[in-house]
Amino acid sequence: MFDPSREQVRETFFTAWRKYRAAELLVGIETIALDVILAHPEYHALLNDPERYREKDYVDEANPFLHLSLHMALEEQLSIDQPPGIAEHFRALVQRRGQRHDALHEAIECLAETVWRAQRDGAPPDAAAYLECLARRGGAKKSR
Repeated sequence: MFDPSREQVRETFFTAWRKYRAAELLVGIETIALDVILAHPEYHALLNDPERYREKDYVDEANPFLHLSLHMALEEQLSIDQPPGIAEHFRALVQRRGQRHDALHEAIECLAETVWRAQRDGAPPDAAAYLECLARRGGAKKSR
């Protein structure tokens, strides 16, 4: 799914969680989704109740599906080092933060800001600015 709909994204999480709980085989992206879900026990009850949360709009509160999706996007970026250099910047961030999950949340802030700016400006994401944000958070000197 290159450009999944809101419904497709949510269904991926609901399906991965349901299959995990039923000890069914997960396929493709469901395995990544499950890893992200298992790292976020605060969302397990939500995922247990798809009828209640499938169509929920998150206006004045944090959107758990957006959070989980950003985790998945970051994991994919790290697995292929795209944009080039992200893996190195992330290693520095993990070293600085001490825990991988804490570093992921900090990196997600950079990713979310990059996506937000691209949407606001109607432009492609600025990979250089994204990497610069990660570098700052990892303790590197300015690279631009």
